[in-house]
Amino acid sequence: MNILEQKDEEIFELAADWWKNLIKYSNNKNYLMFIEHFSHSLREGANEMEMGKQFARSELAQNLSDDFDILGTIRRGDYITVVIRQRHKKKEGEWLGRMVLGNEDGEVRIFGVSIF
Repeated sequence: MNILEQKDEEIFELAADWWKNLIKYSNNKNYLMFIEHFSHSLREGANEMEMGKQFARSELAQNLSDDFDILGTIRRGDYITVVIRQRHKKKEGEWLGRMVLGNEDGEVRIFGVSIF
């Protein structure tokens, strides 16, 4: 599948499934499953030791709610950024999530992911 040829609705479906997994594995501190759909370059930058520190120290990363909304996409070059409104189990308010999708070796992969 070429992500660049997909309609927003198709991207939203894929992104929602992957975002749910990212929430689950962040909350469970499961590094190997968290990086399952990462691109090769993102995997290299997200080594297990650094990710483990983030999982251990970040209350945000440990208590993400399953309650989120996909707000839209931003298409730029070879990548599509999915913009997400994220909620937390313990803290009031909303956070902005982003997941950058692109193609690698004929498959869709995550090239960037963050929440702030």
